[in-house]
Amino acid sequence: MVTQEVQGENYNVVYDHTVATIYFQGSLRLSGMADYQPIADLLNQASEQAGTSITLDLKALNFLNSSGINMLSKFVIGMRKKNTVQVIVRGSEEVPWQEKSLQNLQRLMPTLQLELEAP
Repeated sequence: MVTQEVQGENYNVVYDHTVATIYFQGSLRLSGMADYQPIADLLNQASEQAGTSITLDLKALNFLNSSGINMLSKFVIGMRKKNTVQVIVRGSEEVPWQEKSLQNLQRLMPTLQLELEAP
């Protein structure tokens, strides 16, 4: 498994190159965009390495603050502008923030494929 990883006290973000998937786990409560930059860099590097699609697996991400949502939004807008890679976002209806927030990502990029797992 070829991976790149960004770790913090309460979170883990891992890119698995073999399946072009970025896995988010834990709670992301970083204080601003500068603190999210290593994760944004990982997203951008992964999108450059991905073939025709990239998956963001957020099912195990229990909390994401507004700065984190902003970071994901900027990534999605950037991917929409490039228009070369299909973005798939996996979430869970069991995690309260995900359903509404992830649907907003789909508004930013109508071709984004949103997969919400039911409980």
